[in-house]
Amino acid sequence: MSAARPNKWAADMARRPQPLVQPTPVLAEPGGRRIVAGDGNGYHVVTVEGDAAMSGVPAVFLHGGGPGCTGWSDFGQVAPLFAQDRPVHLVDLLQYGRSDKHPIEGPRWSYLASSMVSLFDTMELDRVDLICNSWGGTIAIALASEHPDRVRAMSITGSMPVFYGPLAPLPEGGTRGRRARNEYFGGAGPTREKMEALIAGLEWYDSTKIPATTIDYRYEMSLDPDEMRLAASSDDLRGEWQDLEGHLRTIQCPTLFCWGMHDDFLTPDYPLMLARMVPHGQLYVMDQVSHHLQEERPWDYYSIVTGFLEQQHDR
Repeated sequence: MSAARPNKWAADMARRPQPLVQPTPVLAEPGGRRIVAGDGNGYHVVTVEGDAAMSGVPAVFLHGGGPGCTGWSDFGQVAPLFAQDRPVHLVDLLQYGRSDKHPIEGPRWSYLASSMVSLFDTMELDRVDLICNSWGGTIAIALASEHPDRVRAMSITGSMPVFYGPLAPLPEGGTRGRRARNEYFGGAGPTREKMEALIAGLEWYDSTKIPATTIDYRYEMSLDPDEMRLAASSDDLRGEWQDLEGHLRTIQCPTLFCWGMHDDFLTPDYPLMLARMVPHGQLYVMDQVSHHLQEERPWDYYSIVTGFLEQQHDR
C-alpha cells in the first residue's frame, strides 16, 4: 500500500506562525500496512510523507501503553508536521493496535527492542531518530543501549525505565499505569465513559480540550479481543520487567527528555535524574500539559523536538 499523504490543512499548519489553537484538528487515520519482521512478529505501520523531497533522517514514532493506544492515536496530530522534511513511520507496538498480540517471554524491554531492530531491517531503515511516549520510550532506551548503531538521536516523554525517583517515591509505587489499565478493563469492562475519565485524569492537563474523536478512537481500539485478553492477565504475558539504569548510562546518542510539568505518573524531578544518567541527556519541561504533550500542544511539541533533532548529532 502506498504511503499516505497529509491533507492541505497539515501543510498549511506547518507553515503558519504561532500562535495556533491547540490541540489541532484530529485527522482520520490513513491506511497502514502490515510488515512481518525478520523475527516473525507482525507490525502495523503507518507511513506519512510530506510534499517536499525528504532527505532527513527517518523518524520512527513509538507510542504509549495506555488502553487503546496506537501509533496514530498518540502521534497522528504531529506526524504531518514532522513529515514536512523527513520520512515518518508510526508503529503499533507489539500487543497493541493492529500489531501481533502474542505473549512475551524473557526480559521485556530487550525483547521488544530486538524485535524493533528486526522491523527496521525489514523496512531497510539503517539509522533512525526515535520519537517516543511512555511505554515506547522505555523500548527506545533499551534499543539505543543494546543497538547503538541504529539510533542517531531520540526524544522520550513520560517513560519509566527505573522504579525509583531522586526526591520522592513514585506515585502509587510506580504502578499507577498498571492499576489504571486494570480498572479500565475490570468490572463490567471497557466503556467510553471509562476511557474519557482515564484520558482526562492521567493523560491531559485540560480535560475540556480532549477531542471527542480521540476518545472514540481509543475506546474502539481497546475493544480488540486480543488486547482485552492480554489486559485480563495484568502483566503476566508482557515479559519480565527490567530495570534499565545500566542501559541509561551506556546510551551514546543525544537524548531529549521532553516532559509535562503536570505529568500524572512521574514528576519532573524524575526525567532530570534520567537526563543526568545519559551521557548526552537533555531535559525540557513544558507547562500546562500532563502525559500526552504531543496531543495537547502538538505545535509546541513539534517545535521543541524537531529543534532538538536538527542540532548537530553526528557523534
